[in-house]
Amino acid sequence: MAEVLFYERPVPLNRTQHKDLRLKGLQSLKFAAKVHSVPLTGVEFAPAARDMPILFAGATMEEAGPMALLGLRQNENLFVDENGVWEANAYVPAFVRRYPFVLAEKPAGQEGDDFTVFLDEAYEGFGSNEGDRLFKEDGTDSDMLANAVNFLGEFQQHVGRTQWFMEQLRKHDLLEPRNIRLEKDGKTINLNGLFVVNENKLRELDEKTAYEFLREGVFGWIYAHLLSLANIDRAAQRLDRREASEATKN
Repeated sequence: MAEVLFYERPVPLNRTQHKDLRLKGLQSLKFAAKVHSVPLTGVEFAPAARDMPILFAGATMEEAGPMALLGLRQNENLFVDENGVWEANAYVPAFVRRYPFVLAEKPAGQEGDDFTVFLDEAYEGFGSNEGDRLFKEDGTDSDMLANAVNFLGEFQQHVGRTQWFMEQLRKHDLLEPRNIRLEKDGKTINLNGLFVVNENKLRELDEKTAYEFLREGVFGWIYAHLLSLANIDRAAQRLDRREASEATKN
């Protein structure tokens, strides 16, 4: 399964196997504490741009997709503290908010819809005594589960739209490699495999393409991405505060 990151034991949601399962609300976001980036959809660019850098990441330009940069070191999310609390008033990407559920593609050859709902059985909020039921007594979806599944469906639609957006960036050769290099206390932090939109090429778009981008909202997404790059400095400041906090505890 692609893009499951912090899902430890993802299994298909099953009406029989999980008929008595209950879910307590997310009390902690510790599950996301060790991810320094997560995928982002285009509709999230505007709210995310206030708090975190939005970059395009991938082994190659053809594979690159948008992501929110949450930390500057491997296995560290600077937005989640030691108690699993997300930074107050900071945007929480939908990729994180959909947990402990996820839509995943079915293996080739299986009948039914292309996607099926999975859940992370390792999530500590699952149980049979406390929380909201996933299924009603008659076996139908509870309102909580229905809302979660609707959210997954909307997220998947946004993923599709974002893939089209990426195709436009590649089609018009708007991406360029960008390495982030930060010097801290004599040490160097290098972030590679990143891409950003080239503003000069953006200004050179022909009138027809520019009109299409304007009509489809592409410009809004692009400029949110470009404005968000100023948050790289804020990420470094978050790291400074994290290191200072760690130093006082040692």
